[in-house]
Amino acid sequence: MQFVRSLLEQLPMMALFLTIAIGYLLGEVSIKGFSLGVGAVLFVALAVGWFAPKAAPPPMLGVLGLALFLYGIGIHYGSEFFRGLVSREGRQANLLAIIGVLCSAAASLAFAGGKVTLGHAIGLFVGAGTSSAALQAGIQAFGNNDPAVGYSVAYPFGVALPIFFLYVVFRRRKPRVEGASTAGQMLEIAIRHPEIAGKSVGDVATMMPAGTTIVAVREGGHNEPASPDLILHENDVVLAVGQTRDELERARTLLGDAAAGRIADDRRDLDYLRVFASKAVVVGRRLADLALPAGLRCSVVHVRRGDTDLLARPDLVLEYGDRVGLLANRVEFPAVRKFFGDSIKSTAEFSYISIGLAMALGFLVGAIRLPVPGVGTISIGLAGVLLVALVLGRRRRTGGITWTIPLSANLVLRNLGLTLFLAQVGLSSGPRFAATVAETGFLFLGLAATTTIALALPVLILGLYVFDMPFDKLAGIVAGACGNPAILAYANKATPTDKPDTFYAMIFPGMTILKILIADVAPALFGR
Repeated sequence: MQFVRSLLEQLPMMALFLTIAIGYLLGEVSIKGFSLGVGAVLFVALAVGWFAPKAAPPPMLGVLGLALFLYGIGIHYGSEFFRGLVSREGRQANLLAIIGVLCSAAASLAFAGGKVTLGHAIGLFVGAGTSSAALQAGIQAFGNNDPAVGYSVAYPFGVALPIFFLYVVFRRRKPRVEGASTAGQMLEIAIRHPEIAGKSVGDVATMMPAGTTIVAVREGGHNEPASPDLILHENDVVLAVGQTRDELERARTLLGDAAAGRIADDRRDLDYLRVFASKAVVVGRRLADLALPAGLRCSVVHVRRGDTDLLARPDLVLEYGDRVGLLANRVEFPAVRKFFGDSIKSTAEFSYISIGLAMALGFLVGAIRLPVPGVGTISIGLAGVLLVALVLGRRRRTGGITWTIPLSANLVLRNLGLTLFLAQVGLSSGPRFAATVAETGFLFLGLAATTTIALALPVLILGLYVFDMPFDKLAGIVAGACGNPAILAYANKATPTDKPDTFYAMIFPGMTILKILIADVAPALFGR
């Protein structure tokens, strides 16, 4: 055993990646649907750090990993986050999440004293909220690894208890769930109403139900892509695409009668083609702003990003790796592929110029000292990276610089970053963790469970009984407030809609920033 300990301490990078491998192996173990996932890396790292105290890699490695994680989150969820700040349901969701986070913080701070240091209490809080970013803020604010000890004890409760509460609510109460909403529904409609005939496709589009659009028109026995200035005539057939059948049915009532097969069965003029968006001239631009080469005519039907189909709205901004479904003449397929790029490599490519500039700006913003009355001056640290990424994720493109990252590359980037951070923190915290748990026994376990309950239950109770929210929305809010992807994964399994993802994206970045700020100001407000 001494040989193994010496080997790990002499080769810290070997210890790091061995820890990651074993952690992911244990994280895949599922007990009745529950698994630790990437969180298992932290517990393996704590064990290895206790066994070989000098095997910890430099702290800068953990900071880099967490910065990559936060950048990926901000770039991906920027648009949804800012949409949540201005919409009524977004503000309501953020209010619920804030109440839960503040209740959890108050509960954890009430435990500080005696064997539970203030650092331990903050660690319990950020562990219950499974926020690795807030853990880093706590470690920096306190100047020791006490927060990591509390975090590692509370983390399993932060994953398991919210899933258990959602399971109980769903099974016992059979809560209301809104109908599923998916892009890709199609309906062919013959123009029968005289008030529609003579209008352009652009004019009719303003009259269509939200979530529907016209992508093709059949006139005089020939199909052609829909363009805003194309005039519709009585008995023409349009191909409408929408998110739900109800929306398409309302469009049919507006325009005329269903005419199934009139366009789809005739592919002489238009056929379906799917291409990858991989050229800089299309990425970062709205569909309405795409400058097609002269003579090239096509119509975008839908865009598939990751595992999600998106409606081809004029304001939809393309990203690297998007799979664009189009209608075009077969003769023009090569030209369409050339215009969009159609390279699968785009699913893993991104600009190192954009990520370098954005990360540098994020670290600069995080280093700015801000005066807080009664506290002194504080800096938001790595939250600066998240804030900058959220803003750039919303803008998507500035001049010739594209800020977005393909979803597949984004997932790799942030998962690698989170893994490096958890491994580094665990390896450096192992000895102190073992000593604290041996000293406090079951005390920390009870405090961790209480802190997590204080986070999840207020959100569920207020959402169900005060705001009367549908379960799919509420599940997304709980997942965003608690912060763990495993909770979101359970919510997606329990409900057939995309609302959990949408509401998670609206509030997760904001709650991450709030947890970071609480961890950062706690020493100044309550004393070390």
